[in-house]
Amino acid sequence: MDYKVVPFTASIDPLKGTANNVADQLQSLIKDYSLKGWEYVRLESVTTIVKPDMGCFGLGAKPGFTIYSQMVVFKR
Repeated sequence: MDYKVVPFTASIDPLKGTANNVADQLQSLIKDYSLKGWEYVRLESVTTIVKPDMGCFGLGAKPGFTIYSQMVVFKR
């Protein structure tokens, strides 16, 4: 069995966008991959911790941060 993991980031207009717009984008992604022979499995949340950059002698140091991503899992 093959698996494919695709990042999913919805974008909406902050004044006019709704949860339905996000659902439509996800549905479109699932439909596109379905037409290519992939079966939708689930939507996964992935948390990534980016370590801080200490810089050179503390100059230009940048704090660490966390990134939250959504990944769509397909199989065939």
